[in-house]
Amino acid sequence: MAFIKDESEDMKIEFIKDESEDMKIEFIKDESEDMKIEFIKEECEEIKIEETFSVKHEDTEEQTDLMALREASHELNERDEEKIINYNYNLTTKEKSTKFSLQKGALKTGTKSYFTCQQSGKTFDQHRNFQVHLRVHTRERAFTCHQCGKRFIHKNHLKVHMRIHTGEKPHTCKQCGKSFSQKGSLEIHMRIHTGEKPYTCQQCGKSFIRNENLKVHMRIHTGEKPFTCQQCGKSFSQKGHLIDHMRIHTGEKTFTCQQCGKSFIRNKNLKVHMRTHTGEKPYTCTLCGNGFTEERILRQHMRIHTGESPFTCQQCGKSFIRNENLKVHMRIHTGEKPFNCQQCGKSFNETGNLKIHMRIHTGEKPYTCQLCGKSFNETGNLKIHMRIHTGEKPYTCQLCGKSFSQKRHLIVHMRVHTGESPFTCQQCGKSFIRNENLKVHMRTHTREKPHTCQECGKSFSQKGNLIVHMRIHTGEKPYTCQKCGKSFSQKRNLIVHMRNHTGEKP
Repeated sequence: MAFIKDESEDMKIEFIKDESEDMKIEFIKDESEDMKIEFIKEECEEIKIEETFSVKHEDTEEQTDLMALREASHELNERDEEKIINYNYNLTTKEKSTKFSLQKGALKTGTKSYFTCQQSGKTFDQHRNFQVHLRVHTRERAFTCHQCGKRFIHKNHLKVHMRIHTGEKPHTCKQCGKSFSQKGSLEIHMRIHTGEKPYTCQQCGKSFIRNENLKVHMRIHTGEKPFTCQQCGKSFSQKGHLIDHMRIHTGEKTFTCQQCGKSFIRNKNLKVHMRTHTGEKPYTCTLCGNGFTEERILRQHMRIHTGESPFTCQQCGKSFIRNENLKVHMRIHTGEKPFNCQQCGKSFNETGNLKIHMRIHTGEKPYTCQLCGKSFNETGNLKIHMRIHTGEKPYTCQLCGKSFSQKRHLIVHMRVHTGESPFTCQQCGKSFIRNENLKVHMRTHTREKPHTCQECGKSFSQKGNLIVHMRIHTGEKPYTCQKCGKSFSQKRNLIVHMRNHTGEKP
């Protein structure tokens, strides 16, 4: 009250003069007599606050300033935004200064008030919006989710977040019916239908639907990998890739196939796996018509047509279509065989070879010939076997024209022409074209006879000799003379017999 007495009557008169006559009439019409008295009282309080802030700050006065600031902020929230007068407040301490200013325009008819943040320069026409903005700088998160405890700066963000718990998706695409919890997500989704890609890489020209995707893409050019595994130190360009990678350490496989029970680290791997059950092959080669379950496999396949082999061994110069093939090939040079059989200890340079090897122990032969019923432990062996029925011999010797059903048979045959005998007995020095022949030969030194007749117990060093011997017990004579019809159990006996008809003398 003492402060009011100190103010002259002229100050009140000057204030009224500044307002236009229309403004006074309108103000009196809109406000009751009590409100006019309260307005004058509030004006006095505001002048007191302004004067208080102009006094030199002492330690004892800082608390008073803070209280005045809180009271002023409270009053601004209570009153109509169109009737607030200028406020400027600076909050200063001795050691550290934090400065937030509210700057307002003069009270004129049709002119809005405004609040300016001194840190970011942003301007707001409502004090409550300004207060919300300040939380960006103060890190205050006033709105808390009562279900998961997550906190938010804006109340609207909390409302959107709650849809995760409620499952509400109020924004629906009119074209495909897909629903979204946020309007912005629907707008981005619509670009799939329109084909709009507004975010373009300035380096390579690739365009993206979302700005976030462009930011991630730019890391390809910059080499930035901001997400690092704390366990092994491996870095990633995307947070999602780090999350997937962490499951390698935890062993977590959260995505499970409902048909076969197989689990996967990533959902997209499960989606690809499901195509093995559905038979879906959505990626088709335009040149040969072959279908593939994955786009990357189609890209690799296209290199067969283009002849591109971009992955080259630095040691021998051999090139490969896929980087995975190069990695496996490098184990030939390093001698690395990281895949071990737990039953016999044999090691392999590929996990696929180990899987095939395990069928020797399990007796599994999953690939069966539909013509004769014979089964095989490898699909490659079945393909080769089918050539017996089709008569196909795709591998031809360029020197003599002889053809073979298997490539390895042609390689062995070529040694006949070159005279190469790379497999040598260490005991007698005899050399052989094939390793299998050397193994059989070694039994002459070791006297080993691993093939035993189950009927009479007689043993043989070669499996072929056992097969011939078994015909004694079965009476089978598969070799028949075409001239006299006589049959023989061994092919060599037929050859000798044929000389009786031809008159040939050995």
